[in-house]
Amino acid sequence: MAPVNRNKPIRAKSSDSQYTLMDFMREFPDDATCLEWLWRNRFSKDGKHAKCTKCKAKRVFERYETFQQRQSWTCTACGHHLHPTAGTIFHKSSTSLHLWFYAMYLMTSTRCGISAKQLERELGVTYKTAWRMAFLIRNELMQQGDGPFTNGQPIEVDETYIGGREYGRPGRPGMFGSKKTPVLGIVQRKGQVAAVTVDNVTRGEVMPHILEKALPKSTIYTDEYKTYNVLGKQGFKHRRIRHSERIYVSGTVHTNTIEGFWSLVKRGIGGVYHAVSKKHLQGYLNEYAWRYNHRADGKAQFERLLLGAVGR
Repeated sequence: MAPVNRNKPIRAKSSDSQYTLMDFMREFPDDATCLEWLWRNRFSKDGKHAKCTKCKAKRVFERYETFQQRQSWTCTACGHHLHPTAGTIFHKSSTSLHLWFYAMYLMTSTRCGISAKQLERELGVTYKTAWRMAFLIRNELMQQGDGPFTNGQPIEVDETYIGGREYGRPGRPGMFGSKKTPVLGIVQRKGQVAAVTVDNVTRGEVMPHILEKALPKSTIYTDEYKTYNVLGKQGFKHRRIRHSERIYVSGTVHTNTIEGFWSLVKRGIGGVYHAVSKKHLQGYLNEYAWRYNHRADGKAQFERLLLGAVGR
C-alpha cells in the first residue's frame, strides 16, 4: 500500500461520498470563514465591492471589529451596514455559523436523516437549539419544488399511512381509531418525487396534487385503489398493478419506485426519529424528498443547500 500523508487525508477513489468531513473542515475551518462565504455569495463576489442600498451605487466595503461582534460590512462612503445573515435562517441567531454549516453538512450527508438529539450531541448545543436548527433547515431550505415533472418519464402514484395506531382500538389506517396520517406520493421514474400529507385519500383531495405534477397524456401507474379510477377520464394513460391478486410487477407495470421511497421514509422515521407528529410530518417528508431528488447531483448536496440558504 502506498504511503499516505496523515496530516492531509484524501477521499478514496472507491468512496461514494462527494463531500467528506475533511473537505468540510478544509473549506470551513471556523466561524469567520462561514461569514465570509455568506458575504461573498450574497453581496460581494470579490469580497471588497458591493452595491450600497443607501448610496444606490457600488462601493468599497470594509469589515470592522466591534464590541457587539456585529456580523456586518460597512460602506466606506456613507457608513451603511450590510448584514450577510439578514433574511436567512441564520438571522438573529446567537449560534455560531460554523455550527449551522456543520448541521447542514450532517443533514445532507446522512441518507436516513439525523435526529435533533444527535445534533445536540454533535454540536454541543442545547436540545432546543438543535431542534430549531433542524426545523428551519428542513422547512426553509428543503422545500419541494412546485410545478409539473418535465422529463417525460412514466409516473407512479401511491398513498400510504405514517404514524401509530391507538392502543386497544380497531381501525384500518386512516379510519376511526387510528393515529396514522395519510400521505400521497407521486414519483417520476428516473426522476423526482413529491410527498405531501393529505386529510384523506378521497378523489377530491388527491386529484389536485396529481394534476399539478403530471403533464397531460402522461402514463400513470397505480394500484387498484378506486380513487384513481378517474385518471383515464382526465386524459392520462392509466395502468394498474393488482396487488390484491399478489401481482407486483407485470412488464413495465408496477409501483415499485414509489414503494421504495416509502420504505426509505418509514425506516428512516422509525429508526432515527421513532415517531413524528402529524403537525411536523410534512417537514420530514420535505427532507426525505429533497435528498431523494438531489441524489444524483453533480454538486454535493451540502453545497446546493448552502446556495439555497442565500437564495441562489
